[in-house]
Parts: sequence; structure tokens; C-alpha cells
Amino acid sequence: MQACLLVAAGGAVGAVARYLLGLIPISMDFPIMTMLINFFGSVLIGFVASSPNFSKEAILFLKTGVCGGFTTFSTFSLDTVHLLQGEKAMLGVANAAVSVGVCLIGVMIGEYLGRMLRTA
Repeated sequence: MQACLLVAAGGAVGAVARYLLGLIPISMDFPIMTMLINFFGSVLIGFVASSPNFSKEAILFLKTGVCGGFTTFSTFSLDTVHLLQGEKAMLGVANAAVSVGVCLIGVMIGEYLGRMLRTA
């Protein structure tokens, strides 16, 4: 039961953070905020997964809860499909390619930061 509460609390934190970031007014066709949210979530999950300093409870809260509530893969998918179906197919392809690439880089950055903590 404690594990479920940790995941739920983390999910709430992540979802509220995603909502608040989504309120930042950016006027462009490309869904940049969704990509940035996914990037920051990727950095966080890479960091948490590679750092030995987190307890099992903290990992549940941060990795499963916060990252699960914060990252927006379903929103990314919806944005991409809408771009592909509309007159902005090239933006849809770009969104898919750039978002995946940026998030892979985000995980690598997070893992690097986690490894840096080990040596500090």
C-alpha cells in the first residue's frame, strides 16, 4: 500500500508540473513544450535510474510517479498524429524524430549526472 501511495503522490507532482509548464504561452506550430517536457522527464528518469543515492521508496516516487505523471508520451503521440493528418505532415515527421532523439539524449544526460554523483 505504501508503494501505491508513493507512486500516486509522485504522479500528482509530475502531472501538476506538466500542467503548469503547459501554461507557458508559446506561439508556434511545432509542439515544443511537449517535447521539452518529455526531454526534462527523460533527464530525470536517466538520473534517478543511474544514481545509487536513491532509496527504493524514492525511486518509486520519482521514476514511476513523478516521471510517469510528468512525461507526455500520449500527448506527443496525439500532437504528432494531428500534424501528420493535417497540412503539416513534415512537422509531424520532424516532431517524431526530434522528440525521440532529444529524449534519448536526455536519458544519457541524466545517466551521466547520476554517474557523476557516484564519483563525487
